[in-house]
Amino acid sequence: MPRAMYFGSAASLILLILLCVAWELALAPLRPGGSWLVLKVIPLLLPLRGVLKRDLYTMQWSSMLILLYFAEGIVRGTSDQGLSAALGWVEVALTCIFFACTILYLRPFKKAAKKLAQQAIQKASK
Repeated sequence: MPRAMYFGSAASLILLILLCVAWELALAPLRPGGSWLVLKVIPLLLPLRGVLKRDLYTMQWSSMLILLYFAEGIVRGTSDQGLSAALGWVEVALTCIFFACTILYLRPFKKAAKKLAQQAIQKASK
């Protein structure tokens, strides 16, 4: 299961990056010919290497970063019309997939760390 969750995290992040670029340059840009809003993809590029390398710390903070894109997807899905609204809902779906897969991937590591911390506390108190 952790392997599937890792692939879900990595794939949804890559798809979200591709969606954001295509959305703002070709599919439904704010201005014809593309818009500067394509720069919103830059924060998604920051955790990409760490997610692909399965870095736990990167995956933890990127699960919080992704919530900004969830909020944008909700706003654009409810306020825009036509293709842009549909793309907003696709953004919401991809962020939910990334968040869920990342949390489920990190869960066993967090449990193991908590268990080690409890053992260390017990050892120190003896």
